[in-house]
Amino acid sequence: MCFDRDSLPPIPVLAGAAVSHDDLVLEANDGNRFAAFSATPDEPSGTGIVILPDVRGLYRFYEELALRFAERGHAAIAFDYFGRTAGAEKRGDDFEYMPHVLQTTTDGVQADVAAAVARLRTDGATAIFTVGFCFGGRNAWLAAADGHGLAGAIGFYGRPGPGRDGSPGPTQRAAELQAPILALMGGADEGIPVEDVQTFERALDEAGVEHEIAIYDGAPHSFFDRKFEQFADASDDAWQRVLAFVARHDGSKR
Repeated sequence: MCFDRDSLPPIPVLAGAAVSHDDLVLEANDGNRFAAFSATPDEPSGTGIVILPDVRGLYRFYEELALRFAERGHAAIAFDYFGRTAGAEKRGDDFEYMPHVLQTTTDGVQADVAAAVARLRTDGATAIFTVGFCFGGRNAWLAAADGHGLAGAIGFYGRPGPGRDGSPGPTQRAAELQAPILALMGGADEGIPVEDVQTFERALDEAGVEHEIAIYDGAPHSFFDRKFEQFADASDDAWQRVLAFVARHDGSKR
């Protein structure tokens, strides 16, 4: 499963952090116009985060996640996948997303990532990371092979193997990945066996790609959710790993 519509990131709000936010419409190089949400710190770190949602596209969980990054000094843009088939307007909770998911392509998603990366760079970010969940986790890793000049690629429970259409996944394209990889996986994820994660790790080893993989025993798919109190420790550890990974690879002296 993916997150419920009323789920929230299991991350504490930083009281007093000065952050602004805005709804955007970005345009990819193929002319696609798509919805996005931008969160900007008043005192930016120079780091930018592109957030790739789960299969349902842009909704509150990911807007809140963008705010949590911005509270920690990192400008963030979360974007929607369905501009080509559903337009750039805001959608309700009853949106039937799967017919649109089935029409997405890796090239289309990466064109949208490129537009979000370009916007962050225009706004002053010098080190860009992708952070994705489920469908977005897979595409966050694949972004490291697509020439975006990323400082790192972070995926929560992304599927590392071949796509539904047989297209090569992050495991098969490991030698093309040009940025450090962080993978945060559920040990009890029924859709992504631990063996698939281990195969991904071996492929990264063989390709010489810097990586960190955490498998949380007993944690299901989509464990990173404030509702899942029983997985709070896993969520806390995952968030700290994300922040540490960004700090380690953003080129700063911190």
